[in-house]
Amino acid sequence: MPTRLRVAIAGYHHIINRGVNRCDIFNSNEDKDMFLHILNKSAVLHKAIVHDYCLMDNHYHLLIETTKDNLSMFMRVVNANYAKYFNKKYKRSGHLWQDRYKSKYITSENYLYMLIKYIENNPLEAKLSEKVAVYPYTLAHQIFNAKTYHPCCEESILVRDFDMKTLNEFLGEPITDKELEYIKTKAKQKIIKQDNGIKISQSKQFEEHFYDVVTKHDRNMAIINAHEHSGLWGPDVRAGNG
Repeated sequence: MPTRLRVAIAGYHHIINRGVNRCDIFNSNEDKDMFLHILNKSAVLHKAIVHDYCLMDNHYHLLIETTKDNLSMFMRVVNANYAKYFNKKYKRSGHLWQDRYKSKYITSENYLYMLIKYIENNPLEAKLSEKVAVYPYTLAHQIFNAKTYHPCCEESILVRDFDMKTLNEFLGEPITDKELEYIKTKAKQKIIKQDNGIKISQSKQFEEHFYDVVTKHDRNMAIINAHEHSGLWGPDVRAGNG
């Protein structure tokens, strides 16, 4: 019998965590800098790559690639050490995090690149900036403005696969409602681990993906969804292999 895939499996992960009762987890830029410092140390220790991040006042988004099945250990170090710092600084006690962090396993290159746009667009959605990469606590801002970043980001897709011009063009395209819907759909997928690979659980009949198709763009998205919902991935699944 197949078993549900553990979140700690090696590969790409979208991580989200919030403050308890949606309270702020960052009260200053100093707090955000400390979180990035802790994140970098844990990433180096656990041989993980931080491909993107966005630190908002009451939550964060991380796009992480693990090379071992150690995501849980990696995130435990990040969250525990930051909570210890935060509670000591602000003389508080008790839980800082709302719950265990949320983790979504990324199964395709298309999903991966849409998540990058989604993460970098978070400050725009929150009305904290009017343009991507202006808000200081995203990786794109560091690349465009500071021209420097933590060692854990040196192998990031944003650094490795884009020059400045191409990255600006890619992030400059507004994220569409269709792309947001695609991300939500992918986040709901169930991943099943089998002896011969990783299978995305079939949640729709093939033809159901095409019920609402009107435009060519709709058709292309439907083809991608239909393929990924029924695809069988190799045991060493990585975004870009599908």
